[in-house]
Amino acid sequence: MTAIPQERRLVTAVPGPKSRELQARRTAAVAAGVGSVLPVFAARADGGILEDVDGNRLIDFGSGIAVTSVGASAEAVVRRASAQLADFTHTCFMVTPYEGYVEVCERLAELTPGDHAKKSALFNSGAEAVENAVKIARSYTKRQAVVVFDHGYHGRTNLTMALTSKNMPYKNGFGPFAPEIYRVPVAYGYRWPTGPENCGPEASAQAIDQISKQIGADNVAAIVIEPVLGEGGFIEPAKGFLPALAKFAKDNGIVFVADEIQSGFCRTGQWFACEDEGVVPDLITTAKGIAGGLPLAAVTGRAEIMDAAHSGGLGGTYGGNPVACAAALGSIETMREQDLAGKARRIETVMKGRLSALREKYDLIGDVRGRGAMIAIELVKNRETKEPAPEATAALAKACHAAGLLVLTCGTYGNVLRFLPPLVIGEDLLNEGLDIIEQALATV
Repeated sequence: MTAIPQERRLVTAVPGPKSRELQARRTAAVAAGVGSVLPVFAARADGGILEDVDGNRLIDFGSGIAVTSVGASAEAVVRRASAQLADFTHTCFMVTPYEGYVEVCERLAELTPGDHAKKSALFNSGAEAVENAVKIARSYTKRQAVVVFDHGYHGRTNLTMALTSKNMPYKNGFGPFAPEIYRVPVAYGYRWPTGPENCGPEASAQAIDQISKQIGADNVAAIVIEPVLGEGGFIEPAKGFLPALAKFAKDNGIVFVADEIQSGFCRTGQWFACEDEGVVPDLITTAKGIAGGLPLAAVTGRAEIMDAAHSGGLGGTYGGNPVACAAALGSIETMREQDLAGKARRIETVMKGRLSALREKYDLIGDVRGRGAMIAIELVKNRETKEPAPEATAALAKACHAAGLLVLTCGTYGNVLRFLPPLVIGEDLLNEGLDIIEQALATV
């Protein structure tokens, strides 16, 4: 049962007068560096619908960037978080601990790949989780170098900006950045020079060769990679790439870190994207979908690695806040009870079927890719040269927004339209959203 009707409704232009009035207040009070995809001010949201202050109901293909996978007002999340709010909002786990934090860590040990002994530490954001994974890996290995990948995104703190590949808008003008970060090629099948069929083995051999020759495997503390690259364009590394790197890491005493912040918690049709090829990371970072919209993040991994940091070396005042922990337990409850991994696989079947048909019709669509409810189309000016089409991508997104469909763009070249619907979205809304994309393509 959802809190608001699950149907698209436009009663004003998008954005409407109340949103425009709030936007004027926002411009006066909020720093210009904080952007928004669509200046529509939310009043309510649930299921696959976001309702704005003007009464417009938009179909949500964004989920707050893969956060509200269980919906934006999931019953179990609201129930558990409300009960915790009534008891206490905060004590700081580092001062007086509480059961909710421990229980979230227990669930993470159960759900993440591998049957080895695991421990977790909880934080506030994805960037914090990645930063702490690097700290833990350096403490465990007594090494300094960190290897990341072309098109990767890991956050907005100083270290995670250094780990991130894309300059604008994430890094431009914010340096100098943390040292001992090294970037190597990723297996981007659509753009691999010798074709997607050769991409996995060739890209892994190239990456391993660069690590060995330019850095020295004995100097590497961690290899950090998104099993499906998010901001870089929903790039699913070609088959064989992740297992080859995980094996190289294991053979050389390097901590293999899977950044599952965007791809985790049923988003790709499995609890975690790295399960697709049976990759078991040493450490896994999670956030976004973990807590139904409340700020929570985690590093989970092999107990001996997680225990490498000295007592007091990990933590933070708000890390593992009790209300966020309660929300996470509600989110996990919802994912299990409603089989949201299965729902994500169904979303993939519907979306890829429709989008692949559109690719046959429109040369603008160069590639349809992704897994589960993490699907994207890459737009190109020319299918032969694969020249990116960022202007058409922006125009397509704008047309969708005007018609009442919230979509997001991404990609190193700004030419990818990404779809992250809530896993609880109704199939009627899913198809209606795809209808809007088809109509927008016809105009663009």
